Amino acid sequence: MIDEKIVGILDDRIETIKSKNGTLILVGPIQLPVNLEGETHTFQWYCWLPCRDLVHTEGGCKEKERTEFLIEQLSASNLAEKQQSSALVFGDFAGGEDALIRMHSICHTGDIFGSKRCDCGYQLHQSMKMITAHGTGALFYLANHEGRGIGLFSKAMAYLLQEKGYDTVEANLELGFQDDTRSYEETLLVLGHLRSKPVTLITNNPRKLAALKASGMNVEDRVPLWGDISEFNRKYLETKVNRSGHFAEELPIP
Repeated sequence: MIDEKIVGILDDRIETIKSKNGTLILVGPIQLPVNLEGETHTFQWYCWLPCRDLVHTEGGCKEKERTEFLIEQLSASNLAEKQQSSALVFGDFAGGEDALIRMHSICHTGDIFGSKRCDCGYQLHQSMKMITAHGTGALFYLANHEGRGIGLFSKAMAYLLQEKGYDTVEANLELGFQDDTRSYEETLLVLGHLRSKPVTLITNNPRKLAALKASGMNVEDRVPLWGDISEFNRKYLETKVNRSGHFAEELPIP
């Protein structure tokens, strides 16, 4: 028997988002004080879970007694073996007239280890600084996007090929993957749930911009995010432009 007090604490911060392809469970907001270069900024943290990732969904999440059902499934669903996505929301995201957003693909090596082989860690922290300086925005941290959607182990194998001269795209293709397998469908559902007003997207990637526009969101503008260029990631950045079609007008590489 689940304690009604526990259900009461959680129920107000759990929502379901339905789409034609399934149901997402959204948990939040949760206050998350974040250290950005010595300054503390408080974000509102959300995390979401596709209903299919629970053990017993019986064709879909039970709308009735949703929170009790969710608690019952948590310990058996082994979610630690999977990845879940997050959103860090800053300021009045729902009501603010002008909001910056960043759709950031998880990068274990760059975001956590600080690898210089890519620019991901720089983009993660720089976009958070841009959002706080702007006053309103959200960073969507996307699971299952590692290595453009191939996963961490496959990314390690791709890195071995890159050390022998293959570029990022070639390495993924040689391992049997597409250049980019990432999906933004869930992210756009959560974004639309949290905000209906126009957004400005922080990106160099035209695919992210196209996905946002195709979802029906009002995209007011785009701002670039190039930086932290070094001998270690120069070829990687050039490949983004020359092979993956990233916007190049702001990239300071001759």
